[in-house]
Amino acid sequence: MIQGCKICGISDPNTLNFLINHPHPPKFIGFICNYPKSPRYVEYQNLKKLVSINSKKSFYVAVLVKPDTKILEKIKNLPFDYYQIYDCLPEEIREIKQKYQKKIITAFTIKTESDLIDYKLYSDVTDIYLFDSKGYEKSQSFNHDLLKNINLNKELMIAGNIQFNDDLKNFKNLANFIDLSGGVETSGLKDLSKLEFFLNKVNEIKNET
Repeated sequence: MIQGCKICGISDPNTLNFLINHPHPPKFIGFICNYPKSPRYVEYQNLKKLVSINSKKSFYVAVLVKPDTKILEKIKNLPFDYYQIYDCLPEEIREIKQKYQKKIITAFTIKTESDLIDYKLYSDVTDIYLFDSKGYEKSQSFNHDLLKNINLNKELMIAGNIQFNDDLKNFKNLANFIDLSGGVETSGLKDLSKLEFFLNKVNEIKNET
């Protein structure tokens, strides 16, 4: 079931070039666009330079926490394929999707089963569901087994403090895509050796399924 991965929180050209030129590049590459609390936040001028680099086989994702019109207008001409949106109502996402003509990853932060109640309300505005932890920038975990009994009509991505060397077979029947950020870092910086290991593992399990 695993079709690929997303590497999130990219903020430097060296890491970005490593990813897009890798023999098994991630399907998605995420940039934190409007959440300064995150150490992976990218200021607009730097963001503009980064996404000017040809993404080749990967999709660029703008990660947005309750985005306002100001940030949406600012990034509207940047070459993002997807907007990954946290903390918006379905009607707000519908308006963003229609106005900016982007595919949508709707992100839900999960701690308990009750946090899964509303996902069905987003089915007609979502291209991909993302179930993440409540930690946002803190790389916290949640119990991924909570996802076993949900039925989705769209593809599913999971995050939540997954590590580069975790056994991906644990997620094989849960998700289409695995999303890592802190799990491929050392001392808060993306670690190319961890990225190398993880991208190769994703490729192995993708070829098994």
